[in-house]
Amino acid sequence: MGSMVWMSLWAWMILDSGVCSVSLPQITDGKFIEECVSEHNRARSSVSPAASNMLYMTWDAGLAITARAWAKRCLFEHNTYLGDARRVHPNFSSVGENLWAGSPPSFFSVKLAVKKWVDEKQHYDYNSNRCTGVCGHYTQVVWASSYKVGCAAQLCPSGVKSTSFASQEGVIFVCNYALGGNVVGRKPYQYGTCSGCDGTCEGNLCRNPERDSQKSYSWTPDWDPAKGNDGNAADGNAADRSSYVRVLVVRPIALIATFIAAYAVRHFYPDVFCYE
Repeated sequence: MGSMVWMSLWAWMILDSGVCSVSLPQITDGKFIEECVSEHNRARSSVSPAASNMLYMTWDAGLAITARAWAKRCLFEHNTYLGDARRVHPNFSSVGENLWAGSPPSFFSVKLAVKKWVDEKQHYDYNSNRCTGVCGHYTQVVWASSYKVGCAAQLCPSGVKSTSFASQEGVIFVCNYALGGNVVGRKPYQYGTCSGCDGTCEGNLCRNPERDSQKSYSWTPDWDPAKGNDGNAADGNAADRSSYVRVLVVRPIALIATFIAAYAVRHFYPDVFCYE
């Protein structure tokens, strides 16, 4: 009897080990999109001093596709293709980027990640346009002419490379922006109260139906790991492929083993199971 019980427990443990610790949203998830947009606009509408030319930010599916493609590498370094706008977006002439990474995966939330970027405002002085510490993530979030955003969150079972937790399961969160911000020598926005708005001012943000409209894209970057054109990117997804193997192979085998063990126990030791 003891061997049968241990067999059943062993099968359950294998089955459970294939379950990811968290389920991260896809770039088409409505709630995820709304949260990314609202958290950015919350920060943009509350800058101090107030802005006269801050555009309302809306989602762009093309930027999200780029963010997802780069996040798949599980690498905490900026996209090396940002210097060539044609390779990161089919329409925009410049694209910016912010990164966040954390472990364990359950620690991730859009609100937390964006807050970490916005909290850098304590290191930024608007009058002198200088940073006393890291503040580039904050200035990108509140860059007045950046009116589109697209983000992606990627689970990294083997860790996020170039972090202090590279050997632990983690998450990398990437947001891309258009037009790109942090232009050297320029302030992120102009002081005032919506005086520079070419549309309707709502909550200190300038809205315009044409600018705020959503577009769809049948496009992916030529360096997207899914296309298999970038060997390094493909290597970066080895951990994900391993996870898929566990789900598609190990878990069904474990499930079968569980049923076999349960049947054997039931057959040879009928009094083990109790029914009400």
